[in-house]
Amino acid sequence: MVYKHFFGRTPEGQAVTRFTLFNHNTMEVNLLNFGAAVHSICVPDKNGTVAEVTLGCDTIADYIASPHFGGTIGRVANRIAGASFSLNGREYPLAANDGENHLHGGACGFDRRLWQWSTEDVDNVVVFSRTAPSGEEGYPGRLHVEVRYCLTQQDALIIHYTATAEEGDTLLNLTNHTYFNLAGQGDILDHRLELAASRFTPVDGQLIPTGEIAPVAGTPLDFTTPHRIGERIAAPHPQLQNAGGYDHNFLLDYDPASPHPLHPAAELCHPASGRRLTVFTTEPALQLYTGNFLAGERGRGGAPCPRYGGLCLETQHYPDSPHHPAFPSILLRQGETYESETVWFFGLMD
Repeated sequence: MVYKHFFGRTPEGQAVTRFTLFNHNTMEVNLLNFGAAVHSICVPDKNGTVAEVTLGCDTIADYIASPHFGGTIGRVANRIAGASFSLNGREYPLAANDGENHLHGGACGFDRRLWQWSTEDVDNVVVFSRTAPSGEEGYPGRLHVEVRYCLTQQDALIIHYTATAEEGDTLLNLTNHTYFNLAGQGDILDHRLELAASRFTPVDGQLIPTGEIAPVAGTPLDFTTPHRIGERIAAPHPQLQNAGGYDHNFLLDYDPASPHPLHPAAELCHPASGRRLTVFTTEPALQLYTGNFLAGERGRGGAPCPRYGGLCLETQHYPDSPHHPAFPSILLRQGETYESETVWFFGLMD
């Protein structure tokens, strides 16, 4: 069963609904139709104590001011250099909302919009949908998008994205921007992370990919074996200095010929609580962001969110793909349908 509650109103006066999903293992997920967002996830620790393990806000005003807490990001996640791209021989200017570059769909991307919603005849499913008109935030083409959340009895939250280019060609690169903190408070420097990624895309001083694909071996970006986030985050490496921590796109290692579309991406653990998060996805890459730019934004209860107060594991295509032909394309032609899935499994460390 899905429980619905009034959460607040947008600046335009539209009602925002919070949806609560439970399973038999005391896991709870709260969603908002504002931004098709994950409002909170609550899971037990090794002692059975349940706590919220994501960052979030109490009001819509705080969500609007937040750095994309829990939101569905689109049309194009991550950065586009110069806030423009060329498609079918035409140049499209976009909102420059990250210096001179475009970030996370613009000043009013998908995570700042109110979505329609529906539930299904099965337990613990909410589907959010919206149609983005041509020209929204500068993007061409009318696009219909659906995001389906399903909480399973096995402590997995399944996020399934579907989008159809209804009229005209467009670009699309969707992700979710939930900040995880498996401790429930403090910072994430003592979290241990492993990534199924032996390569990454280096960035310049504006965090735009250079176009190079580089091995992680021998660098502080090597998470092919588990490392504490804080172990090397301040290392004197140009890539970490550019970002003030980790804010990098990792290329996931998997066999493209595998018959199973989901492949392992990440495992995040917090030894003190015993909590563990394992990520699977159909996407080719994952952006690790360690909350480097958090600067006291209002979280739950009005508490400030500190630097490194949460980390994001954003499954997606590569950043700035329109300017790098060697990167996987994010072009969606008229009439084509895009599908993607990411699964978050919560549990306890062995």
